[in-house]
Amino acid sequence: MAPSNSLCKITLPKQRRRLLQPTIHSPKHKRVTATPPAALLQELFGDDAYHHSPKPRRASDETLAVHAGEKLGKGADEAAASDSIATPIVSGTTHWFKSSEDLIAFKEGRRHSHEYGRYGNPTVKVLEDKISALERAEATLVTSSGMNAIVATLLALVPPGGHVVTTTDCYSEARAFIRDRLSKMGIRSTFIDLDDMESLKTVLDQDDVTLFYADSPTNPLLKCVDIRMVAELCHQKGALVCIDSTLASPINQKPLTLGADVVLHSATKYMAGHHDVIAGCISSSEALISKIRAWHHDLGGAISPNAAYMIIRGLKTMALRVEAHNHTALQMARLLECHPKIERVHYPGLESSPWHQVAKSQMTGYGGVVSFEVKSDLSGTMRFVDALEIPLIATSLGGCESLVQQPAVMSFWGKSDEEKAKNGIKDNFVRFSFGIEKFEDLRDDILQALEKI
Repeated sequence: MAPSNSLCKITLPKQRRRLLQPTIHSPKHKRVTATPPAALLQELFGDDAYHHSPKPRRASDETLAVHAGEKLGKGADEAAASDSIATPIVSGTTHWFKSSEDLIAFKEGRRHSHEYGRYGNPTVKVLEDKISALERAEATLVTSSGMNAIVATLLALVPPGGHVVTTTDCYSEARAFIRDRLSKMGIRSTFIDLDDMESLKTVLDQDDVTLFYADSPTNPLLKCVDIRMVAELCHQKGALVCIDSTLASPINQKPLTLGADVVLHSATKYMAGHHDVIAGCISSSEALISKIRAWHHDLGGAISPNAAYMIIRGLKTMALRVEAHNHTALQMARLLECHPKIERVHYPGLESSPWHQVAKSQMTGYGGVVSFEVKSDLSGTMRFVDALEIPLIATSLGGCESLVQQPAVMSFWGKSDEEKAKNGIKDNFVRFSFGIEKFEDLRDDILQALEKI
């Protein structure tokens, strides 16, 4: 039987575009149908090729991280199209229109284009589409920093008279903004402990809550929010749920598929992955992102096209890097847990962690950060940190290089003992962000440094 003309006209790029566009509403990894080109069908199935219905396939995160949003993604036919494999860096700040009719078509939404760099950019749009595919989101907004993403989201979604519920160990600068800034705008805030989630039920029952905001996992104690449970509780009371998933990455956790309404990241960390660019991102429904985008335009937190390109490039290897982070961190956490000079290890991948079951139910990996308490005092822990040869003493996480810090002499230096205790910070507490160096090298380095205590 001769093949039909319609099948013979199928071209590979169009089919790849289908593969790289996950459906928005599926609860987990999105299923998409991809029709192989005619020649491949013939090779696989012979004369019966054209009676065979291809099985639906899933676009993996590894493939989406490389291709989504670019030439074979949903942005393939938009402005910035070229025959370059690498996404072009469109540095122009202003875009022109061919005619008044062309401008009106743009204003009415009949033609996709860009007008001014603060409102959007072709290179940035590629990055936003790629992140949307990874997060299974309808839309994404990329911002100039993670903190800008947090501020824009809170200002857009919580009006004066609104009520934010957050956790006592959410990102410290976000916590300070909610407590000190939003209160001056007539916005109430309540802080709850993740160890006591009954308090969330109480707050939801007693008062109108606009938004629940939390990190999962938290930094640096690596506690985990039960996102499914929180989303169910909050949605019953009409509250939105926003999760900062920076310490997980979109590879390990997808809060939107678990019921969250908004997911935030510091794209500086695992997404960019090289300690060389600062950015943030917000993923959600088209409706919520439109609200946040309006505030973002006023705040002026636009990312540069050059920075967007660097994150696009970083995302292409994110799945590979996160796999290495996950493996090294879990192996080191298990080793440290059994070491006689370690008092306690904080890592949700350990079965001994009180957060393990929650993490296991919603994460595919546990990230590259491990926190632990050394059997020593402030000075002894400093000797351990100083004896390490591979990691750099620095803040941040998620990059190729391993980083280490002792919060008592970094982020909590000069803070009172009461404030440190309230945040779970001890003098012997160490946060280690594992990079992509060889596990055995990092293992040997940590073991030799422990001998210096």
